[in-house]
Amino acid sequence: MASITDTARAFFDAVETGQGWKAVSVHCTPDATFSAQAEPLADMTTLAAYADWMKGLLTFMPDARYELRAFATDAERDSVVGYAVFVGTHSGDGGPCPPTGKSTRTDYVYVMQFAGGKIRHMTKIWNAGWAMRELGWA
Repeated sequence: MASITDTARAFFDAVETGQGWKAVSVHCTPDATFSAQAEPLADMTTLAAYADWMKGLLTFMPDARYELRAFATDAERDSVVGYAVFVGTHSGDGGPCPPTGKSTRTDYVYVMQFAGGKIRHMTKIWNAGWAMRELGWA
């Protein structure tokens, strides 16, 4: 069985490269939940919805990538934390408005909580307002 660190890393990469729920569901409980105190994600409650939201985001930000800055496992709390910088330009059709040609470099953190070796809940910590202003969406 893979460690929670290995599972979290595989999940993180799959979500951040826009593979969607179908690809990441193998790393999660079927009813995995999601939360974020960020405007575009505030009403999202399932990890499936978030994974598919990321998949959609990468359709109009095709150059998007992440720069992993830190990754840590808290075995006592059965959690893994990943910190990265999302980098991308709104150059494709879709999104909240026509392509702006503007880019963002936005910090974010995933806190992934595990049960039985699979992710049962993820919290995203992200200053969405900053990113939206950089992209010309706000």
